[in-house]
Amino acid sequence: MSMDSELNLHEVVALLEDVHARHFETDRPLLLRRGQIGTIVMTYDGTVFEVEFAGKDGRAYAILPVHASRLMILRDTPDYAVA
Repeated sequence: MSMDSELNLHEVVALLEDVHARHFETDRPLLLRRGQIGTIVMTYDGTVFEVEFAGKDGRAYAILPVHASRLMILRDTPDYAVA
């Protein structure tokens, strides 16, 4: 299964590389670092996803399209191995 097909709406993801962005409200330049955590809020063609990045207060500071190859899903429960 490819990484593209694993990404779904509302998945919590992390960036695999630094990404330049602009602040959602102020339009100031931002550098989102590798490991920055966001949530998928829209899917385009299954390879590009709109990701919202928000602070601990829940307020979004960046929303931008990110290619699936630049994202990894963050998991909090294990999958059972197939014997």
